Amino acid sequence: MDHVLKKYCPRIEFDSYEDFAESFRIEVPEAFNFGFDVVDEWARVEPDKRALLWCNDAGEERAFTFTDIKHLSNQAANAFADMGIGKGDVVMCILRRRWEYWVCAVALCKLGATIIPASLQLTRKDVVYRANSADVRAIVAVNDDYVCTQVEQAMPDCPTVREKFIVDGSREGWVDFDDLIAGFPDTFERPTGEAAVTSKDIMLMYFTSGTTGNPKAVEHNFAHPLGHIITAKYWQQVREDKLHMSVTDSGWAKFGWGKIYGQWICGATIFAYDMDKFVPAKLLQKIQDYKLTTFCAPPTMYRFMLQEDVAAYDLSSVENFATAGEPLNAEVTIQWERLTGKKIREGFGQTEGPVLLATFPWVEPRPGSMGKPSPLLNVKLLDDEGHEVEDGEEGAICVTGLKEAYPPGLFVGYYGNPEKTAEAVGGEYYNLHDMAWRDSDGYCFFVGRNDDVIKCSGYRIGPFEVESALVEHPAVVECAVTAAPDPIRGKVVKATVVLARGYEGTDALTRELQEHVKKTTAPYKYPRIIEYVDELPKTIGGKIKRKLIRTNDGIEE
Repeated sequence: MDHVLKKYCPRIEFDSYEDFAESFRIEVPEAFNFGFDVVDEWARVEPDKRALLWCNDAGEERAFTFTDIKHLSNQAANAFADMGIGKGDVVMCILRRRWEYWVCAVALCKLGATIIPASLQLTRKDVVYRANSADVRAIVAVNDDYVCTQVEQAMPDCPTVREKFIVDGSREGWVDFDDLIAGFPDTFERPTGEAAVTSKDIMLMYFTSGTTGNPKAVEHNFAHPLGHIITAKYWQQVREDKLHMSVTDSGWAKFGWGKIYGQWICGATIFAYDMDKFVPAKLLQKIQDYKLTTFCAPPTMYRFMLQEDVAAYDLSSVENFATAGEPLNAEVTIQWERLTGKKIREGFGQTEGPVLLATFPWVEPRPGSMGKPSPLLNVKLLDDEGHEVEDGEEGAICVTGLKEAYPPGLFVGYYGNPEKTAEAVGGEYYNLHDMAWRDSDGYCFFVGRNDDVIKCSGYRIGPFEVESALVEHPAVVECAVTAAPDPIRGKVVKATVVLARGYEGTDALTRELQEHVKKTTAPYKYPRIIEYVDELPKTIGGKIKRKLIRTNDGIEE
């Protein structure tokens, strides 16, 4: 048990959070390769060990052992190599939740190539920007007319792209991926010499879904999967040979957090539901029917599942519920515990790294708190001068000690932008520019992005606290709190609100919500403006675009 994990963690069991914080460490080999050292190693020691259970809304279902993934990825590696793809080449994958994503990710890893996970929502312009920014050599896409059309329209402006592969069907002008790899052998030797991979080579690139401007290409090296040991084992608490589900599309960094790296290192089985669209009742049904052991989803999905009759589903198989992507409002976890008997363990991080703060096994979830810092990344709350703040004071969340020991999992730079890289990770610490405060027990509480904090009438107001107050009201499913211009005060608090079924955005409801906030938190924080919308503007990664709301309201930044 834990055979692969123990190769990289000298110690995996701890008596307390303090013991964990002091003693946990990961040993990074000079030439770690997830494809050979995790997937193929599990296939060697336990050939029948289940790696992936995949299903979709069409009723299809497929199960894969680590041996299956080894052989399929070897075939794909041989096919890619035959097409001229090798170490250092960049391949963009737009594959939704298709099982072929796992095959491609492992194959490209074995080759030493760099994978760019990409979203189905990319437009022609997005494809062009990414392809030219990262010198993309090939694109692998799901058989979706919108996706394929955007890629095809982009091709005249993407001179570096030489091949287009399609999965789950065929299309004129594309290479059929499934047919292609079937014609290649299922053995692939680990490259040596100049083709060999080191842990410092670039394995993965994410384009961050910024709210404005062009996204940055975040680079992760081949040691990156090892950083997700802490994500999978100590936050999501996956169990070997048990089913784990993280709800995310392969184009988002959360896929790397929850659907491949740390989970397979720990020997868990990934449950992948390739849903056509998010339907809360269908997701609850899957959790029940497949008897999942661990589950992770963004807060928004928990909020919408709570609009269903959660108590009607048997979710008792789930030992640990987790969430990340946006801060979790206290009311959501309180309701979820009331209906399921289980708390939700929050985790916090970015595309640039693994989980940074979380409710680890020895940390009792505290509603409204992100938990405690990850010892792997030496996370601290710092002031503008780089000094750690006192309990109760706001500070920027920072990964410290970069000069002493660069932590596995943290990004190593922005592709093609050495100045931005040096600014971000070239010093003693990496500043996320997210603000939080710590209580006397060491729990950290999210305040907001540094540029999201509202300065109004001499007060600093963190949007998350007001949002948490609002979602306690049964009328509110989700909301975004931002600054709005005011001729007298300069700026006032505004709430953009999505209502629950059966509620209408009347003046009476507005007054009721305002009074509710005044009673729930400090009265000066109440939203003087409330706007009702059908949905909130979000990034491709699912984060609320507060900056877009501010811009539309005429707030200049």
